[in-house]
Amino acid sequence: MAIKVLVETVGPFSENSYFLVDEETREAVAVDPGDEAPRLLAVVRRHDLTVRWILNTHGHLDHVGAVAELKEATRAPFHIHKADLFLVEAIPEQAALFGLRPPPIPRIDGYLEEGDVFTFGKGPVRIEVIETPGHTPGGVTFRVGDDLFVGDALFAGSIGRTDLPGGDTETLLRSIRERLLAFPDGARVYSGHGPATTIGRERRTNPFLQD
Repeated sequence: MAIKVLVETVGPFSENSYFLVDEETREAVAVDPGDEAPRLLAVVRRHDLTVRWILNTHGHLDHVGAVAELKEATRAPFHIHKADLFLVEAIPEQAALFGLRPPPIPRIDGYLEEGDVFTFGKGPVRIEVIETPGHTPGGVTFRVGDDLFVGDALFAGSIGRTDLPGGDTETLLRSIRERLLAFPDGARVYSGHGPATTIGRERRTNPFLQD
């Protein structure tokens, strides 16, 4: 199983939008298309991608802002955890909080749950859903082999904020310690903001995870 990870950093919050690509078939999964839909669609055209799924780690505005346009253009179904439905429905209020123009509210095609598996490409490539709440009630991580797409749960040298509606610091730290740190040191971590890191690096150096 070999995939290529394409990342576009978009919007005023510098959010990382990912395309997971099976290079042989050009099938792809969009993870957290957050803003600047024309830029993301240009990536789809430039790489001749067929987007099979749109999967979101959580429902904050900076991660869902381009979903509706990408969904309309690609006809790919959109899935998110049901516990974050309230955030998707509150996209206009989220945008108003930051003085931004609200994007369209996307229609949700299915709800993510622990253990769900999505497949695409040749092999096929498997994406496993791991529930990692705390940053939001419905926060999830997508595991693809040894790669973890964690949204805003864990960053290089930091963790997600918990001061927004539905956030909870104790829950987030438990998700990181019990779910994410259970993976080997070499597991690659792709975050919603900032550079990629590894589980080992965060286990050793992240100040929020030191006892």
